[in-house]
Amino acid sequence: MPEKTINTGEYELVVLFRPELEAKMEAPLKSVAKIIADAGGKITAEDDWGRKELAYKIAGETHAVYRVYTLDLPTTAPSKISETLNITGEVIRYLLTKVDPKAKAALAEEKSHGSSDKSTETQTETETEDE
Repeated sequence: MPEKTINTGEYELVVLFRPELEAKMEAPLKSVAKIIADAGGKITAEDDWGRKELAYKIAGETHAVYRVYTLDLPTTAPSKISETLNITGEVIRYLLTKVDPKAKAALAEEKSHGSSDKSTETQTETETEDE
């Protein structure tokens, strides 16, 4: 019997943790990692944005600790992750979105063009100063 392949996709997950957990983030981070793994997903990148002020109160909180994950998830995982994060006490709010490959490619292209434009500008400025 041929092996069954699972369709996966790239997702981004932004999690806002309760601010009082800032000093002891190890347990909440392990909890989120376990939720992702239990749903069949894999964390490919993680970014700590730190404690930030919220634009408005959420669950009575004015600040939150932000963590951004890039995930590789099977198609069934987002609903499982959402269901679990909804009832997780450490999490104030979260946002799970599928990465648009076209937008990601356009952003990468823009970054590569932007860096070459800056080096050209710097080179032109240097040449002008030398004259």
